[in-house]
Amino acid sequence: MRVRFINHTIFMLLVKLRNALLASRTWYFRTVYGMPVASDVRISFKARIDKTNPQGLYIGSKTYIAFDAIILSHDFSTRRHRAKTVIGENCFIGAGAIILPNVTIGDQVIVGAGSVVTRDIPSHCAVGGNPAKVLKTGINTIAYGMIADTPDEKDNP
Repeated sequence: MRVRFINHTIFMLLVKLRNALLASRTWYFRTVYGMPVASDVRISFKARIDKTNPQGLYIGSKTYIAFDAIILSHDFSTRRHRAKTVIGENCFIGAGAIILPNVTIGDQVIVGAGSVVTRDIPSHCAVGGNPAKVLKTGINTIAYGMIADTPDEKDNP
């Protein structure tokens, strides 16, 4: 028998509190900084979002950005302070990934942990590496970048 250190109801209460804090942070990005970020986006507290050009960062609905991810929307070295960085819907940005400015990531994309995205990424694919390369195409994701079950996977475990 597994020992539990915390009651299930208290655990669920803490989960609801965390989700409320994440929602309030997203609200803060939208209202104070004016970022065009969907209301149901989940951004980790340790993720770093560029606030130099907050209006240049677009994040689609039901996207998850993991810890230590860096998303840039300006390029100081080339004096492009008005860069446009777009992340589509139902995406997952892995831990420690870096999204450079002027990059468009399509819908239903999974960016692997530690990847450096330097170019546009098409929809329905998984990318990884430095620089990020397409590893797999034709994937379908549901909310927050979780891979959807395909009929073939259910029939052939």
